[in-house]
Amino acid sequence: MSFGYQVLGFGSGASGRAYTLSYLVIAGGGGGGDFGGAGGGAGGYRNSFNSEASGGGGSSETSLSIQAGTVCTITVGGGGAGSSSTSVPGVDGDDSSISGSGITTITSIGGGAGDHNSPGATGGSGGGGAFNGSAGGSGTANQGYAGGSGSGGDPYYPSAGGGGAGGIGGNSSGSTPGNGGAGLASEITASSVSRAGGGAGGSRSGSCGSASAGGGSCGGAGTVNTGGGGAGGTSGNPGGVDGGSGGSGVVILRMADADYSGTTTGSPTIAQNQGAGSDETILTFNDDGSYTG
Repeated sequence: MSFGYQVLGFGSGASGRAYTLSYLVIAGGGGGGDFGGAGGGAGGYRNSFNSEASGGGGSSETSLSIQAGTVCTITVGGGGAGSSSTSVPGVDGDDSSISGSGITTITSIGGGAGDHNSPGATGGSGGGGAFNGSAGGSGTANQGYAGGSGSGGDPYYPSAGGGGAGGIGGNSSGSTPGNGGAGLASEITASSVSRAGGGAGGSRSGSCGSASAGGGSCGGAGTVNTGGGGAGGTSGNPGGVDGGSGGSGVVILRMADADYSGTTTGSPTIAQNQGAGSDETILTFNDDGSYTG
């Protein structure tokens, strides 16, 4: 579980006036199911930068308006553990958020997990459904899509893929596992990066679906700090592969260089003189911390 914290202080960059803070907030991805299990859903995806889309087909959100001295507490959600037993599902991802006095709290919901023989869990994006006709878990409005449905047959028992920020997880069919749902690309870091893809479904034959944008495949984990879902596990010689863990989330803030106060905790990556006019600052929080306006 991830916990935010804050350090009080007063920045000087905004000189007492309000200014705009753009954000991308991605939660941790869900873990995949074991032994031919379903893929985990991607972490919820909320974006206010440059009219870019949020997850689940949502529109771009309203950027935050903050005053000098406002402490923005950043919480970065961890990815859920993948399952290593057919008797327990994967674990849902943890939420990511921005919160503080006088601002609207922005929370992205952790991705739903996949299981070996049950419906996918709900989440930012939903976990995939298992081989036995189980439905995928629902996504959260304006954050992510549902997982695919399982409909695999004997003897391969393939399961569905987890949902992604940009698309529904793939259904399994016949002997074919489902693919992970598509992620979304953002240029908030001054270059296009795709994140929050769903985890691929697995099967007992050892075959597996495909995934992208940080989602795992063939029992693999989601990529760290992308919110990608973990893949469903597989079975085959010389041995099976357990479900993959979801990737941790990320919180990214962007503002004008002239507004940046220079006051942070938690060691975010700081990039200044960015953007088309080379006059913007980008803070990337891969772990918990804070920014004081």
